[in-house]
Amino acid sequence: MALRMIDHGTKEYQQMVTLRNDILRKPLGLSFDKEELDKEKDDILMGAFEDEKLLGCCLLTRVDPYTVRLRQMAVPNNMQGKGVGRALMIFAENIARDLGYRKLCMHARKTAIGFYQKLGYSITGDEFTEVTIPHYIMEKAL
Repeated sequence: MALRMIDHGTKEYQQMVTLRNDILRKPLGLSFDKEELDKEKDDILMGAFEDEKLLGCCLLTRVDPYTVRLRQMAVPNNMQGKGVGRALMIFAENIARDLGYRKLCMHARKTAIGFYQKLGYSITGDEFTEVTIPHYIMEKAL
């Protein structure tokens, strides 16, 4: 498995959008709009690949000079539990640290809380609804 950065607008980016749509949006009856995807031009996009096949992805969005937010973590159901998400998280944390960020935060789906807690993330607020499902703010000092 190779972990690497993805450039906005490339073939790999299109794979990333398709994976995120299939895993995170379609099951909720939602989809991406062009405006939402255009905003990702300034984000740090990354993926896990086996040859040219995308196994998982996520992105980081700058919050402030010290904080970056993990967004759109997606790993296909048949690849979950095989270390893809964990590898992506470690990669994302290292990239963020290398860029000088001191904290990584996220809006974690309630169903994913255990995964992030095993990686050292803590819940920092009350449950809230985002994209029609329960989420929690989680964060970790880098």
